[in-house]
Amino acid sequence: MISLNRSTFLLSNAGISSSHSPFSGRQRRSLLSVPSSLRVAAVNSNRDRNSSVLMESTFKDVRDGAVSSSSVIDVDSKSNIAPGGPADVYGEDTATEDQVVTPWFVSVASGYSLLRDPHHNKGLAFTDAERSAHYLRGLLPPAVVSQELQVKKLMYIIRQYQLPLQKYMAMMDLQERNEKLFYKLLVDHVEEMLPIVYTPTVGEACQKYGSIFTRPQGLYISLKEKGSIREVLRNWPEKNIQVIVVTDGERILGLGDLGCQGMGIPVGKLALYTALGGVRPSACLPVTIDVGTNNENLLNDEYYIGLRQRRATGQEYAELVHEFMSAVKQTYGEKVLIQFEDFANHNAFDLLAKYNTTHLVFNDDIQGTASVVLAGLVAALRVVGGTLADHTFLFLGAGEAGTGIAELIALEISKQTNMPMEEARKKIWLVDSKGLIVSSRKESLQHFKKPWAHEHEPTKTLLDAVNDIKPTVLIGTSGVGRTFTKEVVEAMASFNVKPIILSLSNPTSQSECTAEEAYTWSQGRVIFASGSPFTPVEYEGKTFVPGQANNAYIFPGFGLGLIMSGAIRSHDEMLLAASEALAAQVTQKNFDKGLIYPPFRNIRKISAEIAAKVAAKAYELGLATRLPPPNHQRIW
Repeated sequence: MISLNRSTFLLSNAGISSSHSPFSGRQRRSLLSVPSSLRVAAVNSNRDRNSSVLMESTFKDVRDGAVSSSSVIDVDSKSNIAPGGPADVYGEDTATEDQVVTPWFVSVASGYSLLRDPHHNKGLAFTDAERSAHYLRGLLPPAVVSQELQVKKLMYIIRQYQLPLQKYMAMMDLQERNEKLFYKLLVDHVEEMLPIVYTPTVGEACQKYGSIFTRPQGLYISLKEKGSIREVLRNWPEKNIQVIVVTDGERILGLGDLGCQGMGIPVGKLALYTALGGVRPSACLPVTIDVGTNNENLLNDEYYIGLRQRRATGQEYAELVHEFMSAVKQTYGEKVLIQFEDFANHNAFDLLAKYNTTHLVFNDDIQGTASVVLAGLVAALRVVGGTLADHTFLFLGAGEAGTGIAELIALEISKQTNMPMEEARKKIWLVDSKGLIVSSRKESLQHFKKPWAHEHEPTKTLLDAVNDIKPTVLIGTSGVGRTFTKEVVEAMASFNVKPIILSLSNPTSQSECTAEEAYTWSQGRVIFASGSPFTPVEYEGKTFVPGQANNAYIFPGFGLGLIMSGAIRSHDEMLLAASEALAAQVTQKNFDKGLIYPPFRNIRKISAEIAAKVAAKAYELGLATRLPPPNHQRIW
């Protein structure tokens, strides 16, 4: 245990105000320069015994005696941020390496404020010894309740709620109250709670975010902060950030422009980075870039929490995003992963192309969706037979998800067959709102659609395209519900013994068809997966369990692999490695139930396997910086 002099210092900048602080301005500035891993709030033991006293360090620091009062006093010389980002002074970058204990927190102390700190509060799980050591006597009922029993109680309460949004609000309240219990509950009941903290419920939460907003989560960067974004980043209490999930709220799931209320997406994604991928919560930063909204309902909503103006576009938008990207790199360094979420098509492709060569970036809508769908297709081949090159693919939807999936499929075909990409793309057809994408439309197409314009007569409807192309695989990414009609599914079943149909649009209301419709209209022969969860379907005495092509299979493990290897750039080969790792987890038992994805209850093991393959690929491509490279295959 580290011994601290209570009369002189420690932790939490929030405990020091300019008007009441016992320190001089120079002393206050020195305290504010202390990194988040070793923050100490000045405390006078005679005046306020319950002020926050908190020490965060790694196990190695404590074991080696590296943390002492002198190291705190001398911290100014060690805390300057280098041009490449913060130095790993306290070993936080080693958080994913083997540790004797979980290296998030070693010692937490002090009274009432501790019970109000969600990062360290344990509620009734504090032991008698901890209550004595941390001045909690009398502040809690005498019973000591295990974390397991607390989870049981909370699950009982949550299950009493009738509406998914009520369950979502209960989970968010828990996260803001007791972070450890939140993640324990989410990990232990991942299959039940994933649809609550993530899609589809998070979509409804974003729609009503202003109405249910109680306390801020994440960092809001609006046009008001233009010119001072780096200062805004410094306001975030944690300084060693490894993953940022950022959105501008223009295309939230299939729900359109939700503006500032899109913050629910980064918050939910990063909760899964921790629960499913094991990334430290303190290393995660949710960000919303608020440039306004074109949603008239929100602009007229008295509870709307964002800028009340039309969306900024063109140079003004580009300059704000570029300032943000530059500030992130300057503040957190070359290895911070920036995950783009729910940007509209016209920005998503451009941002990924622009920053892919200068930053460690990943677009989950384009790349994550592509990787998880490719994994499902690779797994499905073990049921229907053949290789990817033997199949014909037809997409309904030619936006970020559709073209991203199509490109990764073509890349895998090209890799397997040594076929040129131009030839591999000819096995893939896309239908957008104007019909089949064909060469005669090429001049009017957006740039990301042009590679998919093949020679064919113009076709206006999906049904006509299905009958003409005769695909073996039908994939929906349109964001428009019930577009896989009975006629479309029956046509697919008429020329395929086992048609593969993936209805990927979120939330559930936007799904191209339901699981029940797909199984019924294909006489139980379809291999089906969806973006949002559906319940098992009974057809002619057999129970089918529809799979969910959920990005949560991929991005936590993918991000963890980048962090473990210290990668400075992402690469399509890493996405292929992630897909292959996920497909390998599907067993014959899963296939017998109609599944082409493994059960989510094994997601932490799945994420570890994916992370290992992604990290290995980063070393193979020369993009890893954590050296020397591991000398054995299992590197987590």
